[in-house]
Amino acid sequence: MNIVILDNFTLNPGDLDDSPLQALGNVTIYDRTSKEQIVDRAANAEILIVNKVVLNEETLDRLPALKYIGVVATGYNNIDIEAAKKHNVIVTNVKAYGPASVAQHTFALLLALMNRIETHSQSVFAGEWAASKDFAYTKSPLTELAGKTMGLIGLGDIGSQVANIASAFGMKVIAYRKNPNRTQNNDITMVTLEAIFKNSDIVSLHCPLNDETREIINASTLSQMKKTAVLLNTGRGPLINETDLAEALKTETIGGAGLDVLSTEPPAASNPLLSAPNCVITPHIAWASFEARTRLLQMATDNLKAFIDGKPLNVVS
Repeated sequence: MNIVILDNFTLNPGDLDDSPLQALGNVTIYDRTSKEQIVDRAANAEILIVNKVVLNEETLDRLPALKYIGVVATGYNNIDIEAAKKHNVIVTNVKAYGPASVAQHTFALLLALMNRIETHSQSVFAGEWAASKDFAYTKSPLTELAGKTMGLIGLGDIGSQVANIASAFGMKVIAYRKNPNRTQNNDITMVTLEAIFKNSDIVSLHCPLNDETREIINASTLSQMKKTAVLLNTGRGPLINETDLAEALKTETIGGAGLDVLSTEPPAASNPLLSAPNCVITPHIAWASFEARTRLLQMATDNLKAFIDGKPLNVVS
């Protein structure tokens, strides 16, 4: 089997053991692949492994040898699934490899906003504590999480982990999801979407991106939130209208935002959130702990082995 990995670097910059995957065929690895390079690099591939490389109908039409696409991620909106079906190409994804890591990062963003650890640490190293007349000082207000209301939009594997951590902090947890099934967790109260925006001190996004959720955060929904509320997004960037959020932060319609994803990645220098106040942004790394990446690589390898054995798993095409 000719196996080509088109964008390996973010998954494995060199710290993971990929020998089990290498053993499955003749493997060619590229750290990064531009749109213009895809067809040349994948021309003889029977198997493609991708993370975020876009494989549209035009590209798939030019890859007659292709039999399988393994997406090393949960989301697969970068693959034209209908075109894959037309060409009898199996597409698989990887689920639930990193809920603990993403939930942890969700709270890292929240605590960055609530405690301003980086701001205070930089102040100390700049000599401000050594020069202070007092044994303690604050550079910004500090906020206690106990007693606050965490509102979750989406309650899958990650949302459920976030709920558990919130409960451990002594927070009240409310949640909304379209699926009518209710949670068995007695610490979570299911509410309407309107109640999430109205009553939450923190709104955290953990829903899939689709036509109904695209820009679910916009000028209208932001105006329903408390002026002190914080918005968190470790899901998908297009869940937020970024211009509306930047304006809400500038006008103090809400208190702050912690984001790990943006609508375009990497972002344009003109993205309005890059200059918005009270906004913490990390470069799409909630998924990228060593432990989560190790699981992801192993599960992607298991998917490929199952396909080779004629019993494909986690098929999305």
